[in-house]
Order: sequence, then C-alpha cells, then structure tokens
Amino acid sequence: MKEYKTIEQKRKFYDGQEWKKLREHIKKRDNHECQECKRQGRVKIDMNEYSEKAKRKKIALVVHHIKELEHHPELALDEDNLETVCVDCHNHEHGRVFEKKENKWEDERW
Repeated sequence: MKEYKTIEQKRKFYDGQEWKKLREHIKKRDNHECQECKRQGRVKIDMNEYSEKAKRKKIALVVHHIKELEHHPELALDEDNLETVCVDCHNHEHGRVFEKKENKWEDERW
C-alpha cells in the first residue's frame, strides 16, 4: 500500500492524472457546491473568477478527503471519502483559521 506521509509523496499523488480526473468527477457529482456550506444552509459555488495578481483562476472549491490521506491511504481514491468544499471550510477543517487584521488607520482611506 502506498504511503502519503511526506510532502513529496502527497504532491506526487495530487499531481497525478488519476487524482485530477477523480477530483473533477467529485466536483461534478457535488454540483460544484461546497457540501459543508450546504449542510449549514449556505450556498457557495465555484465562480470561475480569475486572479490578475496570481495569473490564474482563483480556487474557490477543493475536493477534501473526509478521512485524511496521510492516515487512511487506502481511501485515497474512494469516492465515499471525498467531498467538495470551499477553501474557507477546508481551511477551517484543517485548523488553518486566519483572522482578519484590523485596519491600522482609524481615518478614511483616500
């Protein structure tokens, strides 16, 4: 069984054609909607926005392993272990919660 412990092992998996094909299938299955937002009564969809700064499409939705890849490599390509989530929900799920910084200026911008 393959292991996905190191960054290199994970990167090789996520860059593979099998994953990319399955990822698109899961997004289509989930109607290009964040499933966690949906459970919370919100709607968040892929808007296909383009970032001029990054020179690429903004990533709004990702396909998330419900049981983490690192701990459950046997479920890496199991459709029942995958769901579409927005970037905010995905970051929250993995404890990557970013707080907005307060504006250091009290007056109006001009």
